[in-house]
Amino acid sequence: MNLKNITISALAALTLCPLAASAQQNPTVTALSKYVTPANAAARPAHWTYLSDGESYAMLSADSKKVVSYSIATGKEIEVLFDADHTRETTLATIEGFEISPDGSKILVWTDSEPVYRRSTTARYYFYECRSRLMRPLSTQFERQQAPVMSPDGRMCAFMAEDNNIYIKKLDYLTEVAVTTDGAKNKILNGVPDWTYEEEFTTTCSMAFSGDSQTFCYLKYNESQVPMYTLPLYQGACEPQDQYALYPGTFSYKYPVSGQPNSTVTLHSYDVQTRKVKDIPFNDSNIEYIPRIEFAPNGSLMAVTLNREQNRMDIYDVNPKSTVAKTIYTEESKAWIIPEMYSQLSFNQDGFVIVSPRSGYNQAYQYSYGGSLMRQISQGNHDLTDYYGSDKAGNHYYQMAAPECKDRTVYRVSPKNVVTAISPEKGTSSAQFSPKCGYMMLNHSSVTEPPVYTLCRADGKSIRTLEDNAEYASRYKGLPKKEFFSFTTSDGVELKGWMIKPSNFNPSNKYPVIMYQYSGPGSQEVVDRWKMDWDYYYAHEQGYVVMCVDGRGTGGRGIEFCQIVYCRLGYFETIDQIAAANYAKSLPFVNPNKIGIFGWSYGGYETLMCAQAKNSPFAAAVSVAPVTSWRYYDTVYTERYMLTPNQNEDAYNSCSPINHTADLKCPLMIMYGTADDNVHPANSLEYAARLQLQGTLFDMMVFTNKNHSIYGCNARAVVYANMLRFFDQHLK
Repeated sequence: MNLKNITISALAALTLCPLAASAQQNPTVTALSKYVTPANAAARPAHWTYLSDGESYAMLSADSKKVVSYSIATGKEIEVLFDADHTRETTLATIEGFEISPDGSKILVWTDSEPVYRRSTTARYYFYECRSRLMRPLSTQFERQQAPVMSPDGRMCAFMAEDNNIYIKKLDYLTEVAVTTDGAKNKILNGVPDWTYEEEFTTTCSMAFSGDSQTFCYLKYNESQVPMYTLPLYQGACEPQDQYALYPGTFSYKYPVSGQPNSTVTLHSYDVQTRKVKDIPFNDSNIEYIPRIEFAPNGSLMAVTLNREQNRMDIYDVNPKSTVAKTIYTEESKAWIIPEMYSQLSFNQDGFVIVSPRSGYNQAYQYSYGGSLMRQISQGNHDLTDYYGSDKAGNHYYQMAAPECKDRTVYRVSPKNVVTAISPEKGTSSAQFSPKCGYMMLNHSSVTEPPVYTLCRADGKSIRTLEDNAEYASRYKGLPKKEFFSFTTSDGVELKGWMIKPSNFNPSNKYPVIMYQYSGPGSQEVVDRWKMDWDYYYAHEQGYVVMCVDGRGTGGRGIEFCQIVYCRLGYFETIDQIAAANYAKSLPFVNPNKIGIFGWSYGGYETLMCAQAKNSPFAAAVSVAPVTSWRYYDTVYTERYMLTPNQNEDAYNSCSPINHTADLKCPLMIMYGTADDNVHPANSLEYAARLQLQGTLFDMMVFTNKNHSIYGCNARAVVYANMLRFFDQHLK
């Protein structure tokens, strides 16, 4: 569950539809629009990808008609790889994106994409032959396809069709071969993950071709036993759905809440020549999840498995022909296996690299395919936050929360363990490396600098700037600066935070404070990066001090600081947010009686925990799309941190705000979207029912047909304008 990354999902199927200015529009909504999504987004390079030679890249043209290749070293155009105005057999006005086959002979392009869930989409795909300029639909049987995967030799493309089955298009012969035949909506998914896998394991495709293109492997998700969840759909006003004008519709999908059955996931191989499917069994009845499959350069299929408690991870070396699977790596945890262990797992020619917190901090380790430790790649008392790969000279590249935990720096470590920073060491840098790690696209920002995208050599030397966001930066000149601070709680815990003071700040004045937090396990909000949002408007134009403190359970500070919250979510987080409020009260420029708290999703959950705490210091609270009972949320996320309700019943009761509504200490506002497929509206509605039963008054705003994002038609500005109205009422 990446609750803080608020993106568009499929339920509302909404696109941006700016609200027309009118006399009725609240002026605060208009003013806030500059600061929030989508107007607050900085520019970034157009859709592009490195080419397999490691010396060039391809980019979609500004008019979305062409795919053009460029030299990394010189920036000069090499050739037009695709031109929508000069294709044969099929024509398209524009394309949304492209993918070049591994051998470079074909380009997969798509248009008319539609969201499925948070990350997944279906689209109309076409394959283009570079030499002949012929372009044809990927499928003649199905209008839309999902998660296409091209074979390394460029002669085939596998995809899941609308009937939930996998088909392989043989591009030489224009034939479509069915790999599976048992696909069925809300029963069997082939090659594409179910909602929970996509949301919690951040995957959208469960298919892979072998390096020789002769073997194809996939996961099958049998969700027949997973309970169905249904959400109402209304006509609405943002892209109205007129079919529901008189009678509401519904959206139903499989969603396993904590303790309920998951999809049964199985691994299978398919021989391209014989068309024979084989089942690949695992000799471990405790396996519950298979979050990842991938062919390694040595030809073996690598499969990652987890038990239901997610405290044991195994990597299997699988022979798809013999179906023999042997364990080559096992890691166990006293709490949970960190998701980075399988999301950042890298399979290389000479072994695989895994990120583990075994030393107390996340570090990278290199293993042979026999399972022997070859090298510890990174070291020290800082968390490695991303692993990028290695070059032929044996240098490895990674990102680390260093030199301070609020920073993100890209490093190179030599075979002799000489570590070199190849990005600025202050602020936040991330990199996208070329296939041979000869070049990188560096993205750097800080709290005072919008993102700058630069093409660099692997040693960090700049080649040229792709996007400097200079015009964008000029729009936000004169705003107050985000300042970092730290303090030590009465429990002896050092906590780190940031604050934004009002423009024309006067230290003799007493200001109201709004504390923002997310607080979810492994998350981190106190980072030196550019993030333009509502908080700058509140400080710059409305006279608030806005603060954020990362309490225990958050990331970037080692595994002990993070995993202390295991099996009792909300306990330490609440202690630390109250300590942060008490720290704010001690500041001479803060009005100690006017401190509010706000959060979205997990932050909304923690807002309720703080507002109900016995020693709550908050004068008002705003909770958006909150989890109100961990019994309502999905299996993978909830059980990772809390186990099942049967295993941890007391904590489920004590850590769920819905059980403690009588303890609410301050005025409360709740906001949510009626089509939230992530944190269901039932969380807010059931919580509200208990407040109503006990006669507690509260504020609520509901967003029709909006998902977890509450996005589109200026809805985000309405969220923050409504929050401002509420805080003005109770904090000023």
